[in-house]
Amino acid sequence: MGTAGRREQVADSGTAQLTAPGRTAPGAPDRDIPEAGAGRWGAGGRAYTADRGEAAEQPLCRPLWVEEPARRRRLPDPVREAAVRAVLVIAVTLIQAVVAFLCTLAGSWLAFPMVISSVASTIVATWAVLDVWVTRQVWNQRHGVVSAPSSTARALRRERRRARREQRTTERAQERIRRRGGGTGRLSHP
Repeated sequence: MGTAGRREQVADSGTAQLTAPGRTAPGAPDRDIPEAGAGRWGAGGRAYTADRGEAAEQPLCRPLWVEEPARRRRLPDPVREAAVRAVLVIAVTLIQAVVAFLCTLAGSWLAFPMVISSVASTIVATWAVLDVWVTRQVWNQRHGVVSAPSSTARALRRERRRARREQRTTERAQERIRRRGGGTGRLSHP
């Protein structure tokens, strides 16, 4: 063969194509993608049918991504809304700080108003971050996640204990009645 490359016959069209050494011909499969035997995918991107081992007529579209289960639970809606608000406020604050810095370097008249607004925006951003924390704590307390003395979870446990205690006392009282009645379970004798 010559130095320009090697000649390959393309199986479909029968035409010869010239390729440089180390390169593949157009339409040739990639080396890092398995061609056959990898599950249901066959050569040429065709899918194998379930009942026959031959390739299906229409090309199968592979999904762009595969859904995986979440590693952590999703944040509750009020907490997520507060977090989004905080991120937006912090982003605006950072932009204002950068503009104030650049206006100060340039000696622009806009530097003083931008510094004042950056200070005010920093206070609002601090409030927004505290709002996320407070919203999360309130949500946890209302929905019985945190076991604090004023929590809903503690009150529910207290009610359950009271109900069990009342149930035990009624069972004891009925047991005493049964023992007194001679084992018949009646309150009085005929």
